[in-house]
Amino acid sequence: MSSEEEAQEETKRKFREALEKKKQQQSQPRGKGRASGSGPIGHTQGPASHQREFRRKSG
Repeated sequence: MSSEEEAQEETKRKFREALEKKKQQQSQPRGKGRASGSGPIGHTQGPASHQREFRRKSG
């Protein structure tokens, strides 16, 4: 084999390994990471101590 063919085979091997790794990650049950509340968004509605005040229009 020439060095070019070896490089192509090495690239193919790396892609296959990455694909297998991706398939293994997708086969695991979902929801474990999100259920703990460790997502990127902490508080979507702001602090709970502050409540909105509604007033009626006069007139």
